Amino acid sequence: MTVMTASILWRRLDVEGHDACLLSQADGGHSLRGQAIFVQDGKPCCLAYEVICDTGWRTRSARVDGFLGMRELHYAIERRANGEWLLNGEPQRGVAGLVDVDLGFTPASNLLAIRRFDLGIGETTLAPAAYPSSPTLEMVLLEQSYRRLDETRYAYSAPVFGYDEILGVSPHGFVVDYPGLWRTTARPG
Repeated sequence: MTVMTASILWRRLDVEGHDACLLSQADGGHSLRGQAIFVQDGKPCCLAYEVICDTGWRTRSARVDGFLGMRELHYAIERRANGEWLLNGEPQRGVAGLVDVDLGFTPASNLLAIRRFDLGIGETTLAPAAYPSSPTLEMVLLEQSYRRLDETRYAYSAPVFGYDEILGVSPHGFVVDYPGLWRTTARPG
């Protein structure tokens, strides 16, 4: 049986756009399902996504379907039990052994590491993730880290993007304030 846990709506801050996501729990784990609609490189972009995790918040699979301008996008991502990642059936050697996926275009991805690590206040962790890069259509390593500051704030860093900010986070683990990129318009509920 699937239980809907929380939903959220974000507004994109750097370009026109929104993202809505539903967090669900089932006997075998958790899922994030949503749709992001925004402008990317001056073109309309619409991406439906789903990430499936086990009970410990370890990514099992992810799916992204949609379009960017006139180009259709389809990503089927799988993390096998041995730590191997597949993207559209092709092995992705540069991310072998990683546990989390970061879809990049949605703040929903941050919930995975926040929930999986369940940091205590003052604790810090490296949280490398498998990141589907476009247009090369391959998974690459995304170095990132989290430091829990208090009940609702995390210091987050993704050096490859030059991003180092304080994220506001809901009790469910959704980022509600992603400085410069996303802000919630409807609190998780």
